[in-house]
Amino acid sequence: MKVFKCILTLLLFGIFQLSSAQSSIESFLKPSDTLNKKRLKTLVISEAAIGSAALIGLNQVWYADYPRSDFHFINDNGEWLQMDKAGHVFSTYHLGSFGANALKWSGAGRKSQLIYGATLGLAFMTAVEVFDGYSSNWGASLGDVAANITGTALYVSQELLWKEQRIVPKFSFHTTPYASTRPNVLGSSLSEQILKDYNGQTYWLSANIHSFGKSSTIPKWLNVAVGYGAEGMITGNDELVNTVFLPESKRFRQFYLSLDVDLTKIETKSRFVNTLLTIFNTIKIPAPTFEFKGSGETKFHLLYF
Repeated sequence: MKVFKCILTLLLFGIFQLSSAQSSIESFLKPSDTLNKKRLKTLVISEAAIGSAALIGLNQVWYADYPRSDFHFINDNGEWLQMDKAGHVFSTYHLGSFGANALKWSGAGRKSQLIYGATLGLAFMTAVEVFDGYSSNWGASLGDVAANITGTALYVSQELLWKEQRIVPKFSFHTTPYASTRPNVLGSSLSEQILKDYNGQTYWLSANIHSFGKSSTIPKWLNVAVGYGAEGMITGNDELVNTVFLPESKRFRQFYLSLDVDLTKIETKSRFVNTLLTIFNTIKIPAPTFEFKGSGETKFHLLYF
């Protein structure tokens, strides 16, 4: 699944940022006031190496066992109730965020951060889309391209408009019974299900309340989040679900309203801790949540994740 590739890549870049924080901590993590050519060179080489290794690994794991074809497009916009597209938005946003912050650390100017850093996710995911286009088992998707552009635009537009990220895409997951029916597709272990089982994934847009009203007495870290999920899916265009969960289970969308925390607004004196908080700010924390199902039902969760 394409979302598996997106999230795997995001984790690789997150691990890179975390590993970069291991030595002589505070001075190392402090962004340079002016362009530091040594840092920039290290950054470019590291990102090129990690990106190349990720693409080679994806080719071996994902594409090597399937025949190649002429480059072609497919229309998969109706599959998985667009959960895969939400994953593309999430992944390109955060890869772009990591790219921009890495260039900021090197002392590169704001224009360079937005042009070369924030487009990192778009560049990488475009390469993955080319791989898909030459695989007979898949195909390039204009819907995926649009989602990738949306994720990048969400980051860049906020930087241009507000010079800060007030609305951040986040991710959460819970296990579902659907994975056991097709473990080869939806995952046979918890780690695989987190990446593959769309039924348990929820994608959020988490907005910081204080950022929209600077004089507010509301805590700076408090967010409100709206989420999107879907359930009842065993294949992309799922006609199998009724043969497995007769007669009540059908494909349906889910919408959520919840509270959240912007971990980057928690004040600490440690740049290393701040780096950790930035990485974990991609995850929606469990909180009281209202669920609105596409069938018209509503449900309150004391804690939803």
